[in-house]
Amino acid sequence: MKNTDPAINSKAKTWLSEQFDDETRNQVQYLIDHNQEELTDSFYKNLEFGTGGLRGIMGVGTNRMNKYTVGMATQGLANYLKKSFNIKEFKAVISYDTRNNSKYFAQITAEVLSANDFKVYLFENIHPTPVLSFAIRHLGCHTGVMVTASHNPKEYNGYKVYWNDGAQLVPPHDVNVISEVQKIQTPGEVNFAARPELIHFIGDDIDAVYIEEVKGLSLSPDAIERQKDFKIVFTPIHGTAVYLVPKCLNRFGFRNVTTIGVQNIPDGNFPTVKSPNPEEPEALAMALEKAKEINADIVLATDPDADRVGIAVKDNHGKFVLLNGNQTASVLIYYLLHKWNENKLLTGNEFIVKTIVTSQLLIKIAEKYGVESFDVLTGFKYIAEIIRNLEGKKKFIGGGEESYGYLVGDFVRDKDAVSACCMIAEAAAWAADLGKSFFEVLVDIYVEFGFYKEKLLSVTKKGKAGAEAIAAMMDKFRNAPPEIIADTQLEIIKDYQRQLEINHITGLTKPIELPRSNVLQFFLTDGSKITIRPSGTEPKIKFYFGIKGILDKASEFDEVDSEMEKKISRIINDLSIE
Repeated sequence: MKNTDPAINSKAKTWLSEQFDDETRNQVQYLIDHNQEELTDSFYKNLEFGTGGLRGIMGVGTNRMNKYTVGMATQGLANYLKKSFNIKEFKAVISYDTRNNSKYFAQITAEVLSANDFKVYLFENIHPTPVLSFAIRHLGCHTGVMVTASHNPKEYNGYKVYWNDGAQLVPPHDVNVISEVQKIQTPGEVNFAARPELIHFIGDDIDAVYIEEVKGLSLSPDAIERQKDFKIVFTPIHGTAVYLVPKCLNRFGFRNVTTIGVQNIPDGNFPTVKSPNPEEPEALAMALEKAKEINADIVLATDPDADRVGIAVKDNHGKFVLLNGNQTASVLIYYLLHKWNENKLLTGNEFIVKTIVTSQLLIKIAEKYGVESFDVLTGFKYIAEIIRNLEGKKKFIGGGEESYGYLVGDFVRDKDAVSACCMIAEAAAWAADLGKSFFEVLVDIYVEFGFYKEKLLSVTKKGKAGAEAIAAMMDKFRNAPPEIIADTQLEIIKDYQRQLEINHITGLTKPIELPRSNVLQFFLTDGSKITIRPSGTEPKIKFYFGIKGILDKASEFDEVDSEMEKKISRIINDLSIE
C-alpha cells in the first residue's frame, strides 16, 4: 500500500529508529503497512497549543499524545523557562485527571523537568485543574502542567501549561514555547534522564488551604443555614471533582448532597456516558434521574478535570431543564453583584470579565451596579490575563464564558468548577430563602434587563480533510459574507484575524484592540450577534447565536422563548451550515 503523500510516509519512518521504544516502532510499522488513513492523521502535522494547550488523540505519531510528544513539549517548556527567568532554582507543579495515561504522562513530564534541574511537585493522586492553578502560586512555582483533555471524548488526552501567575499561557509565551518545541527535531534531543531526588510528591495538604479559600467566597451564610437541607445532586462524571466538590459543599453548610455512586468511580473510559462533557444533556442523564427520584432542587455536574460545571434546575412548570452556560453565568454574576452591593462591599473599583462569545447580558447587569466589565477573546487564559494586569489596582469579582466555565475570586487563575458549584448552590439557596427558584431568578433578570437568548451549534470535521473543510468554511464567511440573514441586514463584521471592524453598510472600518484570532462576528441591524470560530482544542467549527427580545412579564416567558427559538432557526438555515 502506497502513501499518497511521500513526505508523511518519510516522516513516519523516522519513528522506526532506535530512539523510539519497541512498542512505538511496532505500531508505526503497522500503520505504514495496513492503515494509511490513520498514518496520515497521526503524522500530517505536529500537535500545537490552542486555547487549552496541547491536546490530541492518544497514539503514536507527531499529531498524537504520547511519551515522545509530551517529552518534546516539556523539553521546549523547560528551555523557554530557562530563557525567561534569570534564576538558579526553577520550580514546577504537575497534576493530572482520571483519563487513561494521565498519570503516566504526568510522570513523564516530571521526569523531563527534573532532568532539566527543575524542582518538581507532583500530585500523588488525581486533582482538579483549579487546584493545580492554585498550587502554582501557593508553592511559588514558575510553571505548572495539568495533564487532561478536559471534556473531550475518552480517546483524547492533553497537556495544559501554566505560567507563574497560575494562568494558562498567553501571547507571547504560548507562541514562544511552541517555537522552542519546534526547534527539537527528534526525541533524542529530550533529556529523559530523571533526577528522582528533585521530584517531590504532594498530597491533600494543598486541599485544606484551597477549601478555606473557597469557603471565604461565601456571601450568604445565613441563607445557607436556613436552607441547609437544600437538595443537591452532584456527579463528577468519573472525574477529579469526586472528593473536593462534596467537601466544599459541606464546608459551605449544605447537608443534603446526593452523589451518583457509579459515576464517583474515577475511570478514563467514562463507561456511563458517551462523552464526559457537562454541556451535553446525555452526560447529566443519571444525575437527572436521581434528582427526579428524590425531588432535588438542583443538579451539578463537572467534567473530568473539574474546570467546567453544568447545572439543571426546575423551570416554571416544575420540570427539570438544563441551563446553558450563558444562563448560569448570568444568574451567578447577578447574584455576586447583588450581594456585593447588599453587603456594602462595592467601592466602584471592581470588575468582571467575560469572553466575546458570552452573553451581552452580563455587561448589562454590571452596568446596573456600576461595575466595570471587560470583553476578551475566547479562552479563560485571557480572563486571567486581565486579572493579572489589574492586580493591585482593581478588584475582580467574577467572570465566565458560555462554555460552562466560571471563576469567582482570584486565588485561582483558571475556570474553577469546584468553587463554581459552591457559589451556584449558594445562589440557588439564597433564591429559595426568598421563596424563589433559580429559574425564577433567571426569568426576573430577563424581565429587568431584556431577554437574551443564545445557542451554540458545533460542526465536527475530523482529521486532515476536516481541518481543510473548516478552513474553507472560514474563508467563505470571511470573503463572501451574506448580505441578509433571517430577513435582517448585516451591519457590522468583526474580523479578529484581521483585527478589523467593518461597517458592512457604510464601508467604514476601525481597528480591534484584541490579539489576532481566527474569529468572525456578524452583527445584524436588530442587535443579533453571530460568532464563527474554529475550536482551538477540538476538530470543530463553532457557531454562536445570540438574539435579544423583550419580556414584559414572567408569565410570557414560554411564548417569547418560542418566538426567539424560531428566529435562531431561521438564522441557522440562512447560513447553510453543514
